[in-house]
Amino acid sequence: MNLINIESSRIVQEITKTPMTFPILMVQNDSSDISRTGRVNSLETFASVDGPGVRFAIFLQGCRMRCKYCHNPNTWAIDSGDEMTVGEILDRAENYRPYWGKHGGITVSGGEPLLQIDFLISLFREAKRRNIGTCIDTSVQPFKDDPSYLETFDLLMSYTDILLVDIKHIDPDAHKELTGWDNSNIMRCLRHLSDIGKPVWIRYVLVPGHTDDIEDLKHTREFLDTLSNIEKVDILPYHTLGVHKYESLGLEYRLQGVEPPTSDEIRTASSILKGV
Repeated sequence: MNLINIESSRIVQEITKTPMTFPILMVQNDSSDISRTGRVNSLETFASVDGPGVRFAIFLQGCRMRCKYCHNPNTWAIDSGDEMTVGEILDRAENYRPYWGKHGGITVSGGEPLLQIDFLISLFREAKRRNIGTCIDTSVQPFKDDPSYLETFDLLMSYTDILLVDIKHIDPDAHKELTGWDNSNIMRCLRHLSDIGKPVWIRYVLVPGHTDDIEDLKHTREFLDTLSNIEKVDILPYHTLGVHKYESLGLEYRLQGVEPPTSDEIRTASSILKGV
């Protein structure tokens, strides 16, 4: 069975570029990590826009949000996909280590990877034993600030070098309209990540008529200014490359007729979110 599914290329507007170096952690051996299994949608062997350097990307199953512009609806069901062990994934990833250079490694995306947080901890802990850089691409929607969850989340953060965090919308009501969920816990998570000093790259999907309001963009920048750990902001122009997946799954695509943003619209959003 071929588990490698090369995603359609994503157009990314980089606003800043920050050299990244990652510390090597001394991690005690835990033989149970290597055999822990997770639900995997696909693997990408040569990901160039999913964190620092060239990366091996793991797309996990499961997501609670229903973003209107989601281009991977096939990742929503958490009980779908292929069951793979930590060892299987990292053994395959290490075949591509020569391409990673100083800053590459693995990135776990989805779906929403934090829905499989115990698997992530085992994966990243074993990755650190192998001196592999770790990155999570997440909307942080599962985040809770109760003590039990925070203990688990902070354990994961101890094995995580950097996060790519999606801000879907700064306004709570508009966020719920766009994704089906409120954003209050997402904002709390971003503040927590700032408090613990965990490096974050922000990703913002620019959708004409939905996420391009000038005042909303300014409010997003104002929020980012309250955080001390934001190293980069990426603008991801909306595209329709995933529409065929909705058709194949028999799902309605709710942004029919919405066109990608123009170059001028991308430049305007970039200028605001960069704060210049």
